[in-house]
Amino acid sequence: MNRRVGTPRGRLVAVLVVTMTVLVAEFVGALITGSLALLADAGHMLTDAAGVAIALTAASLALRPAAGRRTFGNHRFEVLAATTNAVLLFAVGGYVLVEAVRRFDDPPAVPSLALLLFGLAGLAGNLVSLRILYPVRQSGLNVRGAFLEVLGDALGSAAVVIAAVVIALTGWRYADIVASLAIASLILPRTWRLFRESVDVLLEAAPRDLDLAEVRRHVLGLTGVLGVHDVHAWLITSGMPAVSAHVVVEEVEGISHGQLLDRLCDCLRVDFGIEHSTFQLEPASHRGHEHAAHD
Repeated sequence: MNRRVGTPRGRLVAVLVVTMTVLVAEFVGALITGSLALLADAGHMLTDAAGVAIALTAASLALRPAAGRRTFGNHRFEVLAATTNAVLLFAVGGYVLVEAVRRFDDPPAVPSLALLLFGLAGLAGNLVSLRILYPVRQSGLNVRGAFLEVLGDALGSAAVVIAAVVIALTGWRYADIVASLAIASLILPRTWRLFRESVDVLLEAAPRDLDLAEVRRHVLGLTGVLGVHDVHAWLITSGMPAVSAHVVVEEVEGISHGQLLDRLCDCLRVDFGIEHSTFQLEPASHRGHEHAAHD
């Protein structure tokens, strides 16, 4: 696959390099200055670096053909990585909250000049990343998501800069703590959404934007369909839904079972955007041979 910087994939790679550089710089800065806001912003950038890395890794793994026991290929690696990432980010966000509460009793002195320099470095890195992604920000979900994540990072870095200016001008030590809490408020909701979505995929829950009642209605509206049961919908990975169902059919003159199967697949692809669908066609008399409960 083309990795030139001008391509969306190439731009994501460039953004990942910039983000990781700033992340390391801010983490070192947090150790030097003792700033909780810098540490929180480094954690915030970790969410974006992980998201971009997951998108790139998933794209690479998706190129490998399904083989052996992995009949769906390696798409679930993206979900496993996202779940692991969410757990780590919960730990980072939780630490920031606990440490912020602890510091309220006796806020440490944070060198405002060093904090300002590291904050400006982070903000500059975010602006570079935004400039890299801006021309292709509408080229796909992954790129658009990365653009919005970097925009959120820029706000976090801006909070660090503001805290540094407030400390320099007023000496108010709580500014660093307030900034860290503001950044944590950006990390934790996004982390929860990531964790919830990845667990839904692992538990093979139906996609949130798919109305199964509407799927049934569309299937039952096709000529030759008497009923539908055992409908299952799940995500193989993000953006890759799959559906299977048993469809009770009748003989209709001029419509073969092959043609009806084509219509069923077309129905899900055109009306619901589902490319991977599996249908078992069966006559009404077959229901008595099945022992599982039907939905």
